[in-house]
Amino acid sequence: MTLQIRGERQQGQDVRTQNVTACMSVANIVKSSLGPLGLDKMLVDDIGDVVITNDGATILKKLDLEHPCSRVLVDLANLQDKEVGDGTTSVVIIAAELLRRANELVQQNIHPTSIISGYLKAKKDACQFCEILKTRGYNRSTSKYLYLSTFIPKKGEND
Repeated sequence: MTLQIRGERQQGQDVRTQNVTACMSVANIVKSSLGPLGLDKMLVDDIGDVVITNDGATILKKLDLEHPCSRVLVDLANLQDKEVGDGTTSVVIIAAELLRRANELVQQNIHPTSIISGYLKAKKDACQFCEILKTRGYNRSTSKYLYLSTFIPKKGEND
């Protein structure tokens, strides 16, 4: 017995663009609530209950999303909230922006594997920089020098 699902299979650039658009829509919803000067959102549910908040996690929990990519962003924010307790809005905005930039690169005929490799290298460098900050401490006056000395290859380094 075979279970058949009626529908059409879509693939290619159009689907990628739809996915990025869905993620950017979610990011745009919470973007204006970011930071100490963030705006409050008034959310009204189906039965008329009103919630006023500028907390990204609360806003995302109240959204009724159907698009799978949007739900992945909400799941990402929930994981961030559970693990760290803060930064849900920032995580959504950064993830959506990374997807948007990756989509632009794919449109320029850069292979997705190359884009992923670049993101993994950036992640490695960011983690290395955080470790340096953790061990040396953050000093505002030397932060530019610290950053540059961390990522400019020394003579003889090939990595």
